[in-house]
Amino acid sequence: MRIALGIAYDGRPWLGWQTQPSGVTVQDALESAITVFTGSKHATICAGRTDTGVHATAQVVHLDTDIDRPSEAWVRGLNSHLPASIAVQWALEVPVTFHARFSAVSRGYTYLLINSRVRHPLWHGRAGWMFQPLDVSLMQSAAKSLIGEHDFSSFRSSQCQAKSPIRTLTRLDIERKGESITFRLQANGFLHHMVRNIVGALVQVGQRRKPVEYLAVTMAARDRTKAAPTFSPDGLYLTDVNYPDIQLPRPREQYFEL
Repeated sequence: MRIALGIAYDGRPWLGWQTQPSGVTVQDALESAITVFTGSKHATICAGRTDTGVHATAQVVHLDTDIDRPSEAWVRGLNSHLPASIAVQWALEVPVTFHARFSAVSRGYTYLLINSRVRHPLWHGRAGWMFQPLDVSLMQSAAKSLIGEHDFSSFRSSQCQAKSPIRTLTRLDIERKGESITFRLQANGFLHHMVRNIVGALVQVGQRRKPVEYLAVTMAARDRTKAAPTFSPDGLYLTDVNYPDIQLPRPREQYFEL
């Protein structure tokens, strides 16, 4: 059978999702817990391979197994063998045609930025920080140019392995609540560092260092060297993955200011 798991994690202790020889990744920790829980090794596939320091409230993973256990047993059993920074939120048997990565039709990321004169230690590693005042209205205006299907070459990492830079961005909302600014992005897929590069460019607009047209001009250049530096991973969260033919449990976002 094929089992899908909903995973939430604090990315601070981990070198990203994907397994590495060091063993210090979320995938390594999860597969180790699965081995202890089931008594055998199982390979896992995830919806989005998050980078070092990036968090998730709604990572989706699938694995194939011949071990038949109740969903709640998978949740509680795996969590008993996982570190405090990683927890299975739900488990569900899915059709064998389901694929955590290739079946997904869209993904959502949230970036949390603290905009305050002085940094706050409780947000260290959990949110980005900018001490200079940011004009949210300018950033909102600049963001409109990215909505739709575009070539996002200017916002992809030089190490990006995607075959095509074309992506369709359906949502880029920016909202301020007090000292926190939240960026919510939804797309059919994201390139390596795409969200962090977009946030970095928007921050420059918010600082009034660049005009509102900066993002449109940068995107049209299709040249990563023309864009702003990659922003910190601290405030980036994978918060949503959608599939066309199956309804998975929703993440417990009510517990987060995301």
